[in-house]
Amino acid sequence: MSDASPSSHRPEPGRIPRPLKATDQIGWIRWLPGLQTLRSYEMAWLPHDIVAGLVLTTMLVPVGIAYAVASGVPGIYGLYATIVPLLAYALFGPSRILVLGPDSSLAAVILAVILPLSGGDPMRAVALAGMMAVVSGIVCIVAGIARLGFVTELLSKPIRYGYMNGIALTVLISQLPKLFGFSIESTGPLKDIWAIALSVFDGRTNWAAFLVGAGTLAVILLLKGSKRWPGILIAVVAATVAVGVLDLSTRAHVAVLGSLPQGLPAFAIPWISYTDIVPVLIGGCAVALVSFADTSVLSRVYAARTRSYVDPNQEMVGLGVANLAAGFFQGFPISSSSSRTPVAEAAGARTQLTGVVGALAVALLLVVAPDLLKHLPTSALAAVVIASAIGLIEVTDLRRIYRIQRWEFWLSIVCTVGVAVLGAIPGIGLAIVIAVIEFLWDGWRPHSAILGRADGVKGYHDITRYPDARLIPGVVLFRWDAPLFFANAELFRDRVLEAVAASPTPVQWLVVAAEPVTSVDVTAADMLGELEETLRAADIQLCFAEMKDPVKDKLKRFGLFARLGEQTFFPTVGAAVSRYLKTHTTDWVDWEDRSP
Repeated sequence: MSDASPSSHRPEPGRIPRPLKATDQIGWIRWLPGLQTLRSYEMAWLPHDIVAGLVLTTMLVPVGIAYAVASGVPGIYGLYATIVPLLAYALFGPSRILVLGPDSSLAAVILAVILPLSGGDPMRAVALAGMMAVVSGIVCIVAGIARLGFVTELLSKPIRYGYMNGIALTVLISQLPKLFGFSIESTGPLKDIWAIALSVFDGRTNWAAFLVGAGTLAVILLLKGSKRWPGILIAVVAATVAVGVLDLSTRAHVAVLGSLPQGLPAFAIPWISYTDIVPVLIGGCAVALVSFADTSVLSRVYAARTRSYVDPNQEMVGLGVANLAAGFFQGFPISSSSSRTPVAEAAGARTQLTGVVGALAVALLLVVAPDLLKHLPTSALAAVVIASAIGLIEVTDLRRIYRIQRWEFWLSIVCTVGVAVLGAIPGIGLAIVIAVIEFLWDGWRPHSAILGRADGVKGYHDITRYPDARLIPGVVLFRWDAPLFFANAELFRDRVLEAVAASPTPVQWLVVAAEPVTSVDVTAADMLGELEETLRAADIQLCFAEMKDPVKDKLKRFGLFARLGEQTFFPTVGAAVSRYLKTHTTDWVDWEDRSP
């Protein structure tokens, strides 16, 4: 049997196969992409998936523990949040090789919720984090079934960069005390920086822990990007061996992970108190938004590489089921991993069987060798998280954005500062508010133009771009480059009246070039009715050209189409001008009609 892979099936030149969507499947099977993959599984993929799963395990264990500690729960729960979600996503997830698990982008969000509520009780922290995963899972599943997978596309790239940069800074700051070998009472990123600085100057640094952590971080960063040498595995193993052999936990008071509980995660309902419901609901919804935004982007990237289609709604369902499974099996919120997925791909992963092998290997570790990592230093775990946070920071593309669209760059910086100053949860709210404002602003204050006829150029064009363009006497050709809705209706009217007032000749027709107008709401339709009355009182005819049929249908429902009359709607601007020239006397001569 040939060594085929999903990416080896190439379409014929000039053809792109129609994406196979979940709705193309019949019955319940469409919700289980894993079974569909299993039905078409090729035995040649099996060795690749097994090897990739074993390689992946070397990252799943230290990273899972590190992100658990960064999220405010004991390290063992990071492994619990790795095992069951990987199995669940293998069945419900549409992506062939995406790896899910604890993630640094969620750590700050989880910690912001559970830290003030848990009161230092680790079991209470686990319950709170578990319920956040349940809330996130339910939100994702409901949104996926309701086909709301498009919602994350509402956040522009600069805003996503700003949010992730803010999260990265928050996570990095939260891990610095562990790196230096002391602890502080977290009260917010800015105050934490001050507290960390004071602690360092007061001599609270555990230099043995710091050297171990700094060395771990250096190795990870030096080997980052190497396909031959797994930097995280090498760094963590070296730190663990050094601490164990030198007995630094006793001799130098270096904090270590300790023995892990033996056994597998059990089903447990994460009970929380009534007073915790609101913050957990808010945190769970924030986690759902962040995790799906990350997962959808990463999923599309790997779908493009394998030339396969990933349904964003099924992706939301798969992510939701994985979070739900994490919440009910002693885990906490999870997301896709931009660090572990490339490891799986580089190791030769073909399908989600890679994740299944990784999950089973982690489970075997908990059953057979729970003491294997008891000498793993906390400062090394902090180094793993810090390295991941550094990887989240986007600088290169922000430089490009600064060059081409400076206001969007500063929008990104505002989001970063908002997350870093206000915290992860308010930062998400700020990012959403800014996204909505950005969207409304583009539609609220759109571009408009007066069109003229430029010699030697087909069609009618913006006279600010073609200063030599000639205006048709008695006609104002006005183009509006946005939908017409409540926020810009008054501005449309004002600009139309300004265009009429600025006309060098008395106006008889006002023609709106409406091709860019994709929608009209009730407010805008009423405004058009009032505008028509104003223009008619001045003996000016309101006309439309190139209006789309769906927009005309709305005007018909509003009663405006019949009021204006079918004769005022033209298929093109040229048709409107031709009708005007036939029914009105003018000295206009088009350049195409001139004698050679």
